[in-house]
Amino acid sequence: MERTFAVINQMVADGVIVNYAVAGAIGAMFYVEPFSTKDLDVFVLTPEDQLVLEIPGLKYLKARGYTEWRNEGIVIEGWPVQFMPVANDLEREAYENAQDQEVDGVRVRVVLPEHLVAIMLQVGRLKDLARVNMFITQRAVNVEALNEILERHRLSDKLAEYQKRSTQ
Repeated sequence: MERTFAVINQMVADGVIVNYAVAGAIGAMFYVEPFSTKDLDVFVLTPEDQLVLEIPGLKYLKARGYTEWRNEGIVIEGWPVQFMPVANDLEREAYENAQDQEVDGVRVRVVLPEHLVAIMLQVGRLKDLARVNMFITQRAVNVEALNEILERHRLSDKLAEYQKRSTQ
């Protein structure tokens, strides 16, 4: 996977994308025990007034021989990567506050655990709620910081719903 991150970092260095932030299951694995996933979700910024018709950097990647698609992701060094434009205020905050981690000597910009949990609660799929449980039971999230994020984005009720479900 470090080769995949190296390509994405090169996209930043070459000015193809401004920056990125790893989210989703791969982002979660920087903080909790690993679990199975099939792709890499990467938040990117796009001009706010522009309708996104093509993934950012697609021409760049195609010119470098990355033309295979698997599910919704373009395969980069064996991993399907979904470049997901930041779609709401929570995702923008997650993108802006992402921090550097390292994978085998390669810098990787990763969404903070509190933002990952907030996004999982917002989306609310069963697999997301199972991952929320992992973050909480493995104490991988600062609950006070999470509550501040949830309050700021009017998602406190999502945590209350999750807690109600998990105690039943």
